[in-house]
Amino acid sequence: MSNLISRTITGVLFVACIVLGILGGPISFAAVFSIVTALTVWEFCQLANQHGGASVNAPLTTLGAIYLFAAVIFGSSDFMSPAHAKALGAGYILIIILLLVYELYARSETPFQNWAYAFAAQIYIALPFSLLGSLAFHPAAGFETGYASLLPLSVFIFIWTNDTGAYCVGSLLHKRFPAKLFPRISPKKSWVGSIGGGLLCLLAAWIMATLTDTMTIAVWMGFAMTVCVFGTWGDLVESLLKRQLGIKDSGHILPGHGGMLDRFDSSLMAIPASTLYFYLIF
Repeated sequence: MSNLISRTITGVLFVACIVLGILGGPISFAAVFSIVTALTVWEFCQLANQHGGASVNAPLTTLGAIYLFAAVIFGSSDFMSPAHAKALGAGYILIIILLLVYELYARSETPFQNWAYAFAAQIYIALPFSLLGSLAFHPAAGFETGYASLLPLSVFIFIWTNDTGAYCVGSLLHKRFPAKLFPRISPKKSWVGSIGGGLLCLLAAWIMATLTDTMTIAVWMGFAMTVCVFGTWGDLVESLLKRQLGIKDSGHILPGHGGMLDRFDSSLMAIPASTLYFYLIF
């Protein structure tokens, strides 16, 4: 009961922070997700150092992630002059160079391993969160240029809808339809649960299309299925990472929910896929 209460309170606060951060406008959006980016990259570096046999420079890797996030956010918006946005981009390039040079002087026994994890943090974590900013300022059909909270918020709505549908349908029907989705990596995920999550996502997309006049039903449903499919893969990718490192949770920063990677695993693939989806159709 104590764990359930802790999990519920943490879950409510987590959802509230994400939703309010996105709906609060571009400043709160940038603030919340810059913190999320920094915490997730830092957690990833600690996992690499504690369980992956590496000695990654966590402060420099995390600083690089923040620079990348800021460069994309300000480069996609008009809150900063092009010259200042380029300066942020130049700062990020400098940090990447420093990550390489640092290993020349660190005398680490695992320099290539350190580079691999440091650059993986940039591609696997920092880039997706940065693209969430690009998605927020993407001039998709029906949206005025500038900050649009609906697209980034919808990514998380579809992820949470998919997770809820998969859990509920899988719990109810897994005995009748026991086929596993990916037993080698995630024994608990079933095909029937994934299908249930997908159908609930389509329902959510229909509701979004009905409540807003920004995009057609077809575009909304394509958006929902993109998040659903790639979000599931994102979950599996993080499960594979944890299996490789021999851990159950990525961290303990969120009581009852594990770490930052545990909470954002689906979004780390759903966000880039959604960004690509909108750039291809608009």
